[in-house]
Amino acid sequence: MFAPRSAGALGQLRVWAGGACRARRARSSGSAGSEPEAPAEWALRVSPFGRLRARLPCRLAVRPLDPLAYPDGDRVLVAASAAGASGLRVAYDEALREVAVLSDSLDPRGSVEVAAPLHFDLNIKSSGSGCVKVQNFECDNCKIETEQGTSILQSLKSQKLHVQTKGGKVICLGTIYGNIDIHASDKSTVTIDKLQGSSVSVSTEDGLLKAKYLYTDSSFLSSAAGDITLGSVHGDITLHSKMGNITVDSSSGCLTASTQQGAVDVYVSQLGKVDLKAHKGSIVVKVASSLQAHLQLSGKEVDVNSEVHVQEMAEARKENGVIITGLMNQASTREKWIKADAPQGTGR
Repeated sequence: MFAPRSAGALGQLRVWAGGACRARRARSSGSAGSEPEAPAEWALRVSPFGRLRARLPCRLAVRPLDPLAYPDGDRVLVAASAAGASGLRVAYDEALREVAVLSDSLDPRGSVEVAAPLHFDLNIKSSGSGCVKVQNFECDNCKIETEQGTSILQSLKSQKLHVQTKGGKVICLGTIYGNIDIHASDKSTVTIDKLQGSSVSVSTEDGLLKAKYLYTDSSFLSSAAGDITLGSVHGDITLHSKMGNITVDSSSGCLTASTQQGAVDVYVSQLGKVDLKAHKGSIVVKVASSLQAHLQLSGKEVDVNSEVHVQEMAEARKENGVIITGLMNQASTREKWIKADAPQGTGR
């Protein structure tokens, strides 16, 4: 919707009011009373470093300003395609370096698009079913809150990223960098392509939590009733679910996973420390054939596959099950170990 404009074109469109450049609205030809309103557009001259604050009930899309069209990075462009666009307030506070895009009267079926300087901070809140999409952006602080709408983050880098939804979805596409905090309540779903950063926290209540790749120093992922399904994870990872299952396709690093009533299924490719617990479910641990580790497996039943080479294996019976200990591939250090405890289930 934002085509590059020449300096002359921008001058022809501008109507100055309170520091904001507001585009004239054009109407298409047609009979009186039935003429659709063309998108309302604003162009504001801003500092390249500032903040966008948006409060909207409809779809909002945010992307970086075209650096070729605006090499100084000193514009914010806003376009609204929605009934009631005349009620949209777009203003720039020079002292705060903040652009406000505000309305509670826009048609929820409409949309607002914003092109902002690349390093603008984002503070976005949508109501009702309003969705938010942010793509190819980089900033210090990014905060997004939705009610029933979907949040789509694509190729985003932020030193501090906070995303919260009461009943929508959170979808992370491409790579998301930074210190990341995502919270989804009710039956919200969180799906992630790749998170990379020093600290990551993701929680859901009754929805699926799914991630293909995690490359972090430390991560904490939890779900009250939904499943946690992960692909390749690296770093210190802690997973917890009360009612759901936990699945990890490949773990490299330290992994702690626990579930109250679900099952745990983990493949360990490179080892730090692995501590798994399923209070009422079963545990399946798959390991790389060359992995060296100390083992401690306990449960009502424990089954060690004959293809797993365990030396010094010992079995101890207890009242409600069995404990098996041993060394995989002549493990020599106790800093690398796998503990799995399924007190009312099966460990293998």
